[in-house]
Amino acid sequence: MKDKTTINTLNNLIETCKDGEYGFKTSAEHAQDPQIKSLFMTRSQDCRQAAAELQSLVAQLGGKPEDSGTASGTVHRGWVAVKGTLSGYTDLAMLEETERGEDTAMDRYREALKEELPLEIRSVVESQLQGVKRNHDQIRNLRNQYRATAT
Repeated sequence: MKDKTTINTLNNLIETCKDGEYGFKTSAEHAQDPQIKSLFMTRSQDCRQAAAELQSLVAQLGGKPEDSGTASGTVHRGWVAVKGTLSGYTDLAMLEETERGEDTAMDRYREALKEELPLEIRSVVESQLQGVKRNHDQIRNLRNQYRATAT
């Protein structure tokens, strides 16, 4: 028997992960600092792995896993490109934008945890939320360092 609510919740998180994967990859392509470029590529891969883990859970539940991001994520990635063009793709601009993306991801994970999820799935979602928080905090700290050196 399919648990449609859980499948929908997981598919929403898959979309969020795909948004992160594409957003970090796009930002990495425009980052100047090798450390930031590497960080963004690592985060992109982390998001891809998280999506794969969730896709596996959806399949186990008998659902069809999402395989792309959200419409708002596409707009977000488009915004990254526009902002980058306007600001010369500064590393600070990329850090600010990826931090904003991680804020959105944290919100979506917190919303998912308000749902009645089976215990083993809740455990995966909670673990992934901790990863999103770590990503966010690392990016925020780097952003703060870049802001301090820019002034």
